Amino acid sequence: MACKRHTTIYMGEIDFRTPSELQSLLGERLRRLRRTRGLDQRTTAERAGISEKALRNLEGGHGSTVETLLRTLKALDALDGIEMLVPEATVNPLALLPRRVRRPREHNESKP
Repeated sequence: MACKRHTTIYMGEIDFRTPSELQSLLGERLRRLRRTRGLDQRTTAERAGISEKALRNLEGGHGSTVETLLRTLKALDALDGIEMLVPEATVNPLALLPRRVRRPREHNESKP
């Protein structure tokens, strides 16, 4: 199996990727993460409770389920990736300020 060359993707570039390309990118990153953890596919799949084929599909960008992704992230101790993928919605502090009601200006008849 040939090793793909690692390329850095910048945020602006990721916006123009197709879903298929993004799936491949995600798979490549998961594979690198697994390898940096010193794990092989069999061990990772066992820890995740998934088949080796499901892990190969995920890492290869060939389609997978959200459950397989989550189980794999958990097995790699990388659930913090969820926070980056879908950040928690926060309230804009300015939205909490009371809104000022604009009153129509009164016209002063004594002015020329």
